[in-house]
Amino acid sequence: MSNRRILALGLSAVGLLTLAACSSQDPTAPAPPTASSPMSSGTNHSAMGGKAININNAILSELDKLEDKLGVPALSDKIQASRPYGNVEELVAKKVVTQAQFDRIKDMVTVEDVRLTGEAKDIDYMTKLGLMKGHLLVAKELLDLKKPDRAEPHIGHPVEEIYADVEDQLNERKVKEFKTSLIALQDLVKAGAKDPAKVDAEFKASVQSVEGAIARVPDAQRKDPKFVLQVINGLLDTANAEYGAAIADGKISQEIEYQDSRGFVAYANELYKGIATTLAKDSPAAHKAITASMATLSKAWPSPLPPAAPAMTADEVSKLVKTIEVNAQRSSQPS
Repeated sequence: MSNRRILALGLSAVGLLTLAACSSQDPTAPAPPTASSPMSSGTNHSAMGGKAININNAILSELDKLEDKLGVPALSDKIQASRPYGNVEELVAKKVVTQAQFDRIKDMVTVEDVRLTGEAKDIDYMTKLGLMKGHLLVAKELLDLKKPDRAEPHIGHPVEEIYADVEDQLNERKVKEFKTSLIALQDLVKAGAKDPAKVDAEFKASVQSVEGAIARVPDAQRKDPKFVLQVINGLLDTANAEYGAAIADGKISQEIEYQDSRGFVAYANELYKGIATTLAKDSPAAHKAITASMATLSKAWPSPLPPAAPAMTADEVSKLVKTIEVNAQRSSQPS
């Protein structure tokens, strides 16, 4: 996501490895399907196995999955600028993409929402907050490097893109409002972070608020490898798309997307540490493969500031993410 992307949007559910909830494009449907609804023959779902991307309300990090798929610079912004869409075919009618390009992504997009229930809702909630945490992690790294101008977008994204979409769930879970704290931190950093002590205090308050919101997910789920791996897959899927969107012509052309993906992977690693001991005992082969892949994957981001040339290609990152997803699936299967 780039600096020009400042419109507050609702976050569509992050594509999750085992989330089968998808939405039909039949406009006569009486109500959006729930997460537990069986998929019909007309269901759209992403190539990664997650739910379809709602082109009417997905945030730009979700739309970047389409940009990455097609390799079209600034496609996410074009999709956003041409909203609303009555149906997915309007991507072609409004000349956002060509017919040939649409044919490549038509199974990844929808214009209808999914009503999440049960565990799927908890996974979606924790993944969205995980994206917030990832943004803040990379923002802190940039603040420590005395780069407040580069840190500011990553403090802004949780406010401008994610909070509005997760707000209903925060209220349902009786989480104390913390948007005000995020905005206060953003304002301090926008002003140049001239008072480091004040910035640090506000930053800690914001992080504690996000972590407090995450803690509203039942403790048993947050310790369950199967549950946590689904959250990790959602974070890595988004990181994968952001990294792909950051690279063009063998160079890192979009710094913010590079940093977004770094933050999401950093938090995915943090989550994995919490379940590693259990997974190593219950599924040692899967644990070994995931640990090795996560360690290699992290090498794609050698520093918060992009290197002169990518440390890994987008294809290499995608393969590692896929390896982690496959082994996450295997770890949940009976031995």
